[in-house]
Amino acid sequence: MKRTDASRHSDDQQHYDVLIVGGGMVGATIACGLGQQGIRVAVFDHTEPSPLSADALPELRVSALSTASEEILRQLGAWPHMQSMRMTPYRRMAVWEKLHSPFGKEIGSRANRVVFDAKQINHSQLGFIVENRVTQLGLLEAIKSYPSVSLFCPASIQKIHTSAVPPVIELSDGRRFSGDLLVGADGANSRVRQAAGLAMEQRDYEQQCLVATVEITGGCQDITWQAFTPTGPEAFLPLPDINGRSFGSIVWYNHPEKIRQLLALSGEAFIKELKTTFPAELPEVIQLHERGAFPIARRHVTEYFRPGIVLAGDAAHTINPLAGQGVNLGLQDAAWLIEILVEAYRAGENLGTLEVLTRYEKARRRDNALMMNTMDAFYHAFSNQNKPLQLLRNLGLTIAGRLPPAVNQVMKYAMGLSGKQPKLATGKKNKL
Repeated sequence: MKRTDASRHSDDQQHYDVLIVGGGMVGATIACGLGQQGIRVAVFDHTEPSPLSADALPELRVSALSTASEEILRQLGAWPHMQSMRMTPYRRMAVWEKLHSPFGKEIGSRANRVVFDAKQINHSQLGFIVENRVTQLGLLEAIKSYPSVSLFCPASIQKIHTSAVPPVIELSDGRRFSGDLLVGADGANSRVRQAAGLAMEQRDYEQQCLVATVEITGGCQDITWQAFTPTGPEAFLPLPDINGRSFGSIVWYNHPEKIRQLLALSGEAFIKELKTTFPAELPEVIQLHERGAFPIARRHVTEYFRPGIVLAGDAAHTINPLAGQGVNLGLQDAAWLIEILVEAYRAGENLGTLEVLTRYEKARRRDNALMMNTMDAFYHAFSNQNKPLQLLRNLGLTIAGRLPPAVNQVMKYAMGLSGKQPKLATGKKNKL
């Protein structure tokens, strides 16, 4: 744990420019970005991720990091630490809808398959599959190089005083911390959001998502794929080889009752069900190592901030994980918030003012809502078994697969190579 020369408003209260609740991927990213510029930051989290041993099996929670996210993490100094641990590049991504004959057998033809290939846009990969723990550990290692950042972990927050000016965090051991700005990066059940009284609109989906880590044969894959079904997608993500053993992450959407049944199966029975249900593209699965499930919900706060308080990442929004964009959206939040706060700090503005925080909400609300609406459209389009709609969407997939310029544009957008990007995502750190 590090300490900075934070000023004191009183004998028992330390003052920082920014307080961040949540030292996960989003909170730690914000801390690194502000710390690079000498802004005094205090980060609070209740648990620190355990170190990663070289022979540890892949953990359940993984993310597909885009090129833009890679650049953000690289500019903040976290990427080299992550590379020294492990990650898996994926160079191709395939999507299609599973179709069945009138007799119920899956049709093997993939005429409706769209393949995104990094080579088509002269890139070595579309992105990286990275365990969330690896990303967080890389960021926490990077934080050590920024003297103006203090990490308080483990820390138990007793109370968050959001009505105070400036806001105050009180720990269970009696220590108090104030900051010009309090950032809630503490996840979907954000205490900061609740303490600030920021309302959230929520819509639950009829599906749940099961994730599983499995051991496979055939070596590390370079392709991830997703097959749409009436009950939700069936997907495979490659994971790194460890000590000569190969692994993959299974993502299986279905109705809650079916998910409960899958979780109750023995490992052997689960693998049998997996082989029976999933497309033929699934590599040979030889062992189940871990599985879990979570409900899917769309959440979006009606306001991203109050005076002196702002939300980022899952504290502000959660999205259908259909395309794996949740973490990338959170890192975009972080990069834009860093850019706006640094500019305000240099201009001598108070970081918690409405004028500053309005700029952040304008930068993020529309893009986050657009991605949410896009995922909703996919969800409803592929969950609907109306025959004309089914014909139309498969015709669309078939045509899209034969239009390289359109496919390339979608790739560039998903990778963060097009559209308006924060400076950190474009390698312009020095211009912050």
